[in-house]
Amino acid sequence: MQALLKLSKAIDGLNTFVGKYVIWLILGSTVISAVNAIVRKVFSMSSNAYLEVQWYLFAASFLLAAGYTLLNGEHVKIDVVSSRLSKRTQIGIDIFGFIAFLIPLCIAILYFSIPFVTKGYASGEMSSNAGGLIRWPVYAMLPLGFGLLLLQAMSELVKRIAFLMGLIEDPTQKKVDKTAEEELAEAILKQAEDKAAKTKAA
Repeated sequence: MQALLKLSKAIDGLNTFVGKYVIWLILGSTVISAVNAIVRKVFSMSSNAYLEVQWYLFAASFLLAAGYTLLNGEHVKIDVVSSRLSKRTQIGIDIFGFIAFLIPLCIAILYFSIPFVTKGYASGEMSSNAGGLIRWPVYAMLPLGFGLLLLQAMSELVKRIAFLMGLIEDPTQKKVDKTAEEELAEAILKQAEDKAAKTKAA
């Protein structure tokens, strides 16, 4: 089990790394959208390539961050009933969900999407829109995204089993970091306290 926990930690690290940088794809999509709007209004020029690259970047950010979202427990849950159950029962429901639904779904999508991507790559399939882009890069986001989600599902499964065995703490407990505003407020408060202490000492 310790080897599986080490593997789980490595998977968590991988999806944390991906999630940390995939946000830049959203920024890229936003910048391209703004530039496209300006060029269209000012110069009466545009291209379907600008529109499609926005879709590509959004699709990539959505799919590649799925594993990171699962890692942080941010997927939508209907916990009206499960929240009233014991923690061990909740963990058992998660384990059943991973084994019966999420992992098989990811495997099925990988099974069907990889040939789809290779076919698109081999044929050099292009968008049917005038000035559109080549298709296989956005197709590739399917197996990549669901591959990362599959890895994270297995990592979460390992952590939940380890929790039931008493080897680790509750993996569903969110670690809430201080926000930038909270850190700033604490720094200002500490500075005021230091200043008051110096004034009192003088």
